[in-house]
Amino acid sequence: MSKSFNTPDKVIYVCTGSKCKKKGGKDLSKLFRGMIKEMGLKGQVEIVKTDCTDRCDYAPVVCLQPANAWMPQVNEIKAREAFQQHILGASPDIK
Repeated sequence: MSKSFNTPDKVIYVCTGSKCKKKGGKDLSKLFRGMIKEMGLKGQVEIVKTDCTDRCDYAPVVCLQPANAWMPQVNEIKAREAFQQHILGASPDIK
């Protein structure tokens, strides 16, 4: 008999291909993990580090599911805003 397989409600895919990794992809996955832990969402939200997504001109690239939100040139500020909007469901600030 196999073990049960838990499926998270939401997934954050972080490209860690060579260009994305050099431009902060690895640090972004650590940042998202920290936010998940801080908000008590472990098991509900999962981080998946991917190989190259073939979007190198837009490095680093992040995709948030199930919203299918692809984000180019993500930095810490954009990552925090995306987490608030797509993971926590907060409305984006109107500027």
